Amino acid sequence: MSGASSRARHIGPPRAGWSWDDGEVSLVRRSVPPRVVSVAALPQPITLDLTRTAVVVIDMQNDFCHPNGWLGSIGVDVAPARAPIPTLVEHLPTLRAAGSSVIWLNWGTRVDRANLPANVIHVYDPEGTGVGIGSTVPTGHAVLERNSWGAALVDELHVEAGDLRVDKHRMSGFWDTELDSVLRNLDVTTVLFAGVNADQCVWATLIDAACAGYDTVLLEDACATTSPAYCWDATMYNVRQCFGFTATLADLAQSV
Repeated sequence: MSGASSRARHIGPPRAGWSWDDGEVSLVRRSVPPRVVSVAALPQPITLDLTRTAVVVIDMQNDFCHPNGWLGSIGVDVAPARAPIPTLVEHLPTLRAAGSSVIWLNWGTRVDRANLPANVIHVYDPEGTGVGIGSTVPTGHAVLERNSWGAALVDELHVEAGDLRVDKHRMSGFWDTELDSVLRNLDVTTVLFAGVNADQCVWATLIDAACAGYDTVLLEDACATTSPAYCWDATMYNVRQCFGFTATLADLAQSV
């Protein structure tokens, strides 16, 4: 294709799309200058391109992190789940400004639960008494249901312009969702993981990301769990040993 004309048009995602000019289609993707940074990590320091990086923030929603949410209503202390909030508020703007994408990945199930197998329902309602996904809690909302108050982000966190949201209905955010397609259309190769619970939904999503070929980094100061301490320790060990790296969002933001 010769020089771009006033008739030139873009076709498809900003980073992964084609372009059209005077009847000719170019399959050459747009080139974005890299933003390369190095950061302390385990088991080794890492260098990454922030323009091909996404921060996936998992389940920082009312049902898990608000005292009046579902976990709070069944007696779980949600204070540990709230620990990542200040770190995310402080440092996500730096990564956005550096060209990284932010994806909010929350439980958001169908009203009729028609796509949920028994094993998923059993996790949250092991005795089949109707206290899990889709049940109504004292606040009046249906647990983990799409578009409900329980599925919404906690008040301190906000979907900013350019951020993306993906609803999930499994521990892993990759199963039967559009997450993989979204990441590929963003031209992402490195995924930073934040949110709760580190040993459950964060862990399951990270494993699937690693198996799909993404570079995976768990952000220790932007993750938390309401599980016992040994669950956290095992998760950190296994991420470093088998699936990727651990670092902190604070260190990463400082390196920008």
